[in-house]
Amino acid sequence: MKAICRDLAAEHAALDEIVASLSEVEWARPTPATGWTVQDQIGHLAYFDGTALLALIDPDKFSSSVEALLSGMSSNDGDPTLAEARAQQPGELLAAWHAGRTALLDELAVVDPKLRVPWYGPPMSAMSFATARLMETWAHGQDVVDAVGAVRPATDRLRHVAHIGVRARPFSYATNAREVPSGEVRVELVAPSGAKWEWNESSTDVVRGDALDFCLVVTQRRHLADTELVVEGPLASDWMEIAQAFAGPPGEGRRPGQFTADR
Repeated sequence: MKAICRDLAAEHAALDEIVASLSEVEWARPTPATGWTVQDQIGHLAYFDGTALLALIDPDKFSSSVEALLSGMSSNDGDPTLAEARAQQPGELLAAWHAGRTALLDELAVVDPKLRVPWYGPPMSAMSFATARLMETWAHGQDVVDAVGAVRPATDRLRHVAHIGVRARPFSYATNAREVPSGEVRVELVAPSGAKWEWNESSTDVVRGDALDFCLVVTQRRHLADTELVVEGPLASDWMEIAQAFAGPPGEGRRPGQFTADR
């Protein structure tokens, strides 16, 4: 748990390096997520770091907040998760994000790693919960990176993102109202450090390639066609079309060819 918290703090710091020096014009720049600016991406992280803390310390109150959020989402008043962030100046939002994520890390550092924590998807252990916050930070950070043309070197912290991506295969089907096909998909990835990461066993269905590419696909920050992943077998191909590591309804993903200039 301490290692995951250290990596989560490092992921916060990596994104901080990018946004801390942005101008007001850059904060307002659109990101690949339709209708979302750079400020919205940080606002999203700040909002859900806050609800993550609530889920840890007061699960009943968190459950009530989910009902209120769903009600707000159905209104015509815009996205309630972004309302506060959109009303703030960039400096105010940065300060709020810093304070909220620090409080969350402090709580994660002392909680029982096996504690079951409610969330917008299935409940998960506190350890998996911390890993999910790292995945969210990295994924929304990618939207910021793409929007402002920043450089963010890949690190072996991506193992956390890849692990959630592999484990979320059943959820990818559930959120699309589909049954999970029987059978495993083997995942073979090359880490930024050059290490080999492997999950599951299958001689017919395999996803292999660069860990960064895999993480971009399962967080829906790149279309499979814009990566160099090798996908073999019907189960692997079917999964990669709908892979989703984050909670919530099916994401809109990215268009084929949207990032081919990256190659």
